[in-house]
Amino acid sequence: MRKLNFLQLVIGSILLTMFVAACSSKDAGKQSGEKDPSDIKVVFIPKMTGNAFFESGNDGAQEMAEKIGFKVKYDGAPEGTVANQVQIINSAVNSGADAIAISSVTSDGLNQALQRALDAGVKVVTWDSDVDPKYRSVYINQGTPDILGAMLVDMAAGQLENPNEPQQVAWFYSSPTVPDQNSWVNYAEKYIAEKYPNWEIVTKQFGEGNEQKSLQVGESILNTYPDIDMIICPDSTALPAMAQAAQNKGLNKEDVIITGFASPNSMRQYLENDTIENHGLWDVKDQGALAVYIAYYLAQGHELKVGNTVEVPGMGEVKVEPNSVQGYEYKAEDSGIIVLPERIVFTKENTKDYNF
Repeated sequence: MRKLNFLQLVIGSILLTMFVAACSSKDAGKQSGEKDPSDIKVVFIPKMTGNAFFESGNDGAQEMAEKIGFKVKYDGAPEGTVANQVQIINSAVNSGADAIAISSVTSDGLNQALQRALDAGVKVVTWDSDVDPKYRSVYINQGTPDILGAMLVDMAAGQLENPNEPQQVAWFYSSPTVPDQNSWVNYAEKYIAEKYPNWEIVTKQFGEGNEQKSLQVGESILNTYPDIDMIICPDSTALPAMAQAAQNKGLNKEDVIITGFASPNSMRQYLENDTIENHGLWDVKDQGALAVYIAYYLAQGHELKVGNTVEVPGMGEVKVEPNSVQGYEYKAEDSGIIVLPERIVFTKENTKDYNF
């Protein structure tokens, strides 16, 4: 009887060992504690809804989520305000979201809400427009201020026979506090002072991301400054509104240079009817896709430190750069920036090649 019990014990031990080995083999590709993709929920937050730029970013986010198998909730408000974004962040925390990816309307107005999210274990990624880097892990950046500031100026200067001659220039974008656009304009003004010292900045106007107000501001610029040479609009609401205001007055690209950043779908008609010569942007669908993938990657339990690289499905390898590439002084191993690899100048010739 003892021999039988001993034999049973040996056989049981062997079977248990084989079972554990099989399970270990099955989970070899998984990190300890890694969640199943279907269990992860990312909240994707735009500055505002109803804008072609942000809707295109969401298209990319949803396509990435479907490809990988995690969930993305698009949650924004028609008005891009601090109060609205605070409410959306709080809602994400209360609903049990694993991560958020947000395009911020302010550089510091969301700090308290973001700290609450971090304290609750929610991973924070920013895209398009950053927050204080203390309150997020990674910023998915369309381009550093020197890249985008110079691009705005070069798109305008390239339309002039002699860019060294005096020019009256207007800036027109969303608000005096929005972090991304102000950083581009600040660099662009330094670039102008160095490269085109005869240019004069005659006004800086803001449309607050509102289509109707932006159209009114655009009309006001043309009426107040009838001799304006160029109007640069680094904002996806201001640029189409400015082009429409010029079209309403019967003006075209020979009368006034209008350029800036907006999605090709929102500007194609103005290229084709010669209201404008060019405008620029980056692939915002890629930016939305990358933002939610990095948020998902962090929510799975992976760490991302400055200098690390990540293989992103369908996009290749991306690298986490230090915050200093954006001009920030804040340094931390777990806080960095991923810069999109390219930007696009759209013209009448190539605009039909893009659909976002």
